[in-house]
Amino acid sequence: MSYHERFEPHAPIHTPMADPFDPRLRGILIDVCTGKGFAFHPTGTVVTIEGPRFSTRAESRMFRAWGADIINMSIATEASLAREAGIPYAAVAMSTDYDCWKEDEEPVSWEAILAVFASNAEKVTELLVEAIPQVDRMT
Repeated sequence: MSYHERFEPHAPIHTPMADPFDPRLRGILIDVCTGKGFAFHPTGTVVTIEGPRFSTRAESRMFRAWGADIINMSIATEASLAREAGIPYAAVAMSTDYDCWKEDEEPVSWEAILAVFASNAEKVTELLVEAIPQVDRMT
């Protein structure tokens, strides 16, 4: 996916993605989470799968072997388009389940995701309400 509809001959445009998330935005989010006493992970590796679907058990095991901390369906596209457009980008991920690799738990379901999401919605709202004014002052 790209905003570019065409490229000049012999002049492709490749968006650098070694570090897809903006360190300043990440710092703001970390500071707010720390100040509020929220449990969080300051970094992680995200694997994006094509949805809407959940991983197969084989995919889930493979992603863990690759070192993935989170599996989702959208961050890769969002991060690359933001980087291409020169827009700072960071992500707040609410982990909802262990995915299907963890066989001693029920497989992920939409109902379970909604329950965890509902329990975290207030925290994410608090995080964003405090972080957004700081982002505005970032430029």
